[in-house]
Amino acid sequence: MNNTKEMLIQNYQPDWVYNFNSIKGVIKEALWDIEITIEHVGSTAVKDLAAKPIIDIDIVYDKNVSFATIERGLEKLGYYHNGDQGIKEREAFKRKTTATKHSVLDNITHHLYVCPIHSRELQRHILFRDYLIKNASEREMYQKIKLEIAKKANQDRKVYAKLKETMAKEFIESVLEKAREERT
Repeated sequence: MNNTKEMLIQNYQPDWVYNFNSIKGVIKEALWDIEITIEHVGSTAVKDLAAKPIIDIDIVYDKNVSFATIERGLEKLGYYHNGDQGIKEREAFKRKTTATKHSVLDNITHHLYVCPIHSRELQRHILFRDYLIKNASEREMYQKIKLEIAKKANQDRKVYAKLKETMAKEFIESVLEKAREERT
């Protein structure tokens, strides 16, 4: 029996950008006639930041596009709407296990969300990502916090998520405040 656990947090992998672009290409092709933008958010979007190897993606639409239109397009790729998971204006999508097999979507672990352009959560994602990209010291501090949380969680994904909510919250809010100040 093999008792080695896969590391929850991994060093930055340049492949994460390639993986995002692969998924983005599939989604763009399926939703070719819908005006959207697709954002790579989360830690895998930040060069030199260790992360869980899960690509976080926000599909962004404006008032001229209906959510239902995007939902129908994603259903053709085997996704289903999984609600907002307690976060307003950020709708989660998952792939059905019975969906038609897809060489990209089935082989790259990802979280997919759909957000209106004015979504508070979308703005948080982008502000946080962009600030960490530009600020190495904050990026390194966040990485240190994440590695500490992973160690305390004994590499357990669910425990990590719960601990991160409390242990990283103050840091994240501080970074968002700095990013907002920088923007004004």
